[in-house]
Amino acid sequence: MLEELDEAECLRLIAPGGIGRIAYSGRYGPTVFPVNYRLFEQTIVFRTAQDSATDEDLRTGIAHAEYKVAFEIDDFDTAAREGWSVLVQGSAHHVDSEAERAAVATAGVDTWPDGDRELFLRIVPSRVTGRRVRR
Repeated sequence: MLEELDEAECLRLIAPGGIGRIAYSGRYGPTVFPVNYRLFEQTIVFRTAQDSATDEDLRTGIAHAEYKVAFEIDDFDTAAREGWSVLVQGSAHHVDSEAERAAVATAGVDTWPDGDRELFLRIVPSRVTGRRVRR
């Protein structure tokens, strides 16, 4: 059985944070990779390294312009053949102001890879959709 999820249920499912996949059109074409994230004030927050490929790919070079991205989070039980998937579509922006940086730092986004990952990126959703599969 396939069930469409409303936005409130989608946000409830992704609220604990964890690992999601960001997708965007990068300099070498379609790009998708996992990141640790947190839901903070109804936005997705994650960290990357300054001057990393992600940092550079998601900079438009135009003041206050934001890059359109997709972000997917899911959870599956393959043995039970059940699970859910949430898709967040929206604009990604670099957290540059000190006030916003201080606010998103309280979200507690942890990163698994070693190294300096002090650049925060924030996805402001324009659309949140999801599906659940049950037996």
